[in-house]
Amino acid sequence: MLYARDIMTTEVLTVSPETSIADLSKILENRKIGGLPVVDKGGRLVGVITQSDLVERARDLELPPAINILDLHIYLQIPSHLIQRVEKMLGATVGDCMTPNPVTVAPDTPVSQIAALMAKQKMHTIPVLKGGKIVGVIGKMDLVRAMAREPGE
Repeated sequence: MLYARDIMTTEVLTVSPETSIADLSKILENRKIGGLPVVDKGGRLVGVITQSDLVERARDLELPPAINILDLHIYLQIPSHLIQRVEKMLGATVGDCMTPNPVTVAPDTPVSQIAALMAKQKMHTIPVLKGGKIVGVIGKMDLVRAMAREPGE
């Protein structure tokens, strides 16, 4: 039987709650990843931040009416409240947008249980904790690789 410790990625990139959304966006784009664990100064997991969290935050922005001329977007008016919302969003931190208290697993959690949990919760990645600290992450591709292993490997 395979366990979380057998398939998890142990080199975990993390961000802090103080990381700016601009910096986070660059990391997600450059690394081609959909989210990251968020840890405090003591290395304890305090949340996760995903592309979905950012989309949810941006959803509140109501773009003003615009016309398109030769692929150029011309906004007919830009209300001051929109400018304030955009400025607020750009000044936001990971701590403002993250999902706190994420679902986690332990290193000795069976892979079958992890797969069921990820499917039920519609998760793409799940943090692995030991003693409150993140020791790995398991993504959907880790599960796929585990299924492709030969029995006994």
